[in-house]
Amino acid sequence: MSWNENQSIRVAILDLYEGFENQGMRCLREILNQFADFHHLNIHKDEFDVRLKNEVPGLDYDIYISSGGPGSPLESEGSDWERVYFNWLDRVQEYNRSDAHIIKKQVFFICHSFQLACRQLKVGNVTQRKSTSFGVFPVHYLPGAESEPVFAGLKDPFYAVDSRDYQVIQPDHNKITEMGGQILAIEKARPHVPYERAMMALRFNENMIGTQFHPEADAIGMSLHLQTPEKKKTVVDNYGLEKWQNMIGNLNDPDKIMHTYAHILPNFLNESIAKMQPVEI
Repeated sequence: MSWNENQSIRVAILDLYEGFENQGMRCLREILNQFADFHHLNIHKDEFDVRLKNEVPGLDYDIYISSGGPGSPLESEGSDWERVYFNWLDRVQEYNRSDAHIIKKQVFFICHSFQLACRQLKVGNVTQRKSTSFGVFPVHYLPGAESEPVFAGLKDPFYAVDSRDYQVIQPDHNKITEMGGQILAIEKARPHVPYERAMMALRFNENMIGTQFHPEADAIGMSLHLQTPEKKKTVVDNYGLEKWQNMIGNLNDPDKIMHTYAHILPNFLNESIAKMQPVEI
């Protein structure tokens, strides 16, 4: 990667956590800091509190990362903050569609943001799950996903942290194709239940991609967090001791969450910055 060290890469983080305690924002900050240090880049990042303050970034950023968050991606329909958020999304898409803008804005949606984007763009049906998906689970490629740059270096399946009560199912394949998109991955097979498998990763178009899992999850930090007495009690009370023990084991496995953390968002940043390089004619 070559980048003029005097240039600053501007990254906007859209915070959808609504003030709730979370690990996601810490992880996103650390990924950006680690990426900047490793590549000797000047990354300027700002955070925007979407749900509490109706804050969204302008179009003066190069890269946008929209976080996960609590609650229902359905019940917020028509809310003030959601209107502001979708207005931001419309403006980014309009900017990218213009031939006058050679360098496009790059966007990554995570979990709650992914579900909102899928609902707004009508690429799938957002529904409540029969039960909460919480833990570390395998994510399976669909044909063609092996050529997705953001997945470079990952195995099939790879493992991801999942924490959601909702899901995106029943994809509109015609709409996705029309947008220039591709479904990249789906959740693990559950042959013992008659439920459709959810989309877990989708490239919406050349410049927008998202995952329904948490690629930012930091295995070491999350393991320490889950081992605090308060968090351990919460998990055990809600999901049982075996679930807690499995999560700790999976988080400490270098071939699982550590591997996903080290690839997906760093790959996205690499690809985004590569697209920002001027083309020599």
